[in-house]
This record gives sequence, structure tokens and C-alpha cells, in this order.
Amino acid sequence: MSKPNQSAVIFLGKENYIETIKEWQRDDLSIVFTNGCFDILHAGHIEYLTSAAKLGDKMIIGLNDDASVTQLKGIARPINKSADRAKVLASLYMVDMIIIFREETPFHLIDEIDPDHLVKGGDYKMDEIVGAKLMKQRGKKVHIMPEKKGYSTTRIIDSSQNQ
Repeated sequence: MSKPNQSAVIFLGKENYIETIKEWQRDDLSIVFTNGCFDILHAGHIEYLTSAAKLGDKMIIGLNDDASVTQLKGIARPINKSADRAKVLASLYMVDMIIIFREETPFHLIDEIDPDHLVKGGDYKMDEIVGAKLMKQRGKKVHIMPEKKGYSTTRIIDSSQNQ
């Protein structure tokens, strides 16, 4: 799947992303949704996003804002601010849209977007995936992508501090 070399659209909060998504749905394009912090982008992320994007026509990333990353990962995180993390993700060919969200989970995004595919990494179990039950109720698909062993933002940070 090759896409033109253009940046994805970045939305902060409740901008008009729904209009774009509804247009994609009217055009019968399959939508893939994933979410995460993506604090320090590494090869594991790239493999994950590449595999996830192959499941559909359009790839949307729900990106945790800085406060929610701190809440999830601790006071020393994020390393990179949400605007910078979004710019890096937007430059990837497989990403079509990034929505920065403030809530603890992306449940409202999943409900609102109604993607065809919800994707999480291999470090999750099906019953731990926010929105999985909703997706299944709607007849949509939930995927757990294999984890690329040895890649972890936390591990990268820990190893750099131990040197």
C-alpha cells in the first residue's frame, strides 16, 4: 500500500475531523483506528503501524495528549510534547489522520469514529482493549498485532539512563 508523500491531518480535540471521516465512509473506504502515546518512535512502532494500515484504506491514530501520557507513564513522561509526536506521526506514509485526545481512554473516539478495524499491539489481551466490546457489538473487527520483541519506549529510556 503506497500513499502519496503528504502529511496526515492533525486535529486537537473536537475539530471537524468527523466530517472528513464521514466523507471517507461515504466513499466506502475502510477505516483503521489505533491509539497510543508514541513518545519515542522506534522500529517496533513503524512495523506495527505498517501492518495495521494494511488492514484498511485510511489509518487514524488517537494520540494521548501530554497530561494523559503523564497519568499513564509517570511524571517524567512524555519525553516529547504532543504537538511534536503528532508531527512525527503525520510524516509517516501510512498515517492519514491524528486526533490528539485528552481523556484517559480513546473510547469516545472509537464510538464517534466507528472504525472498521480497531488495532492494538501484542502487549494487550482482547479483554484489555478499550472499545473492543463496542466494536464487536457493531460487527466490526478488533486486531492484536504481534509485538516486536526488544522494542519499548520505556526500555529505550531506561537503557539511556543506565549508561
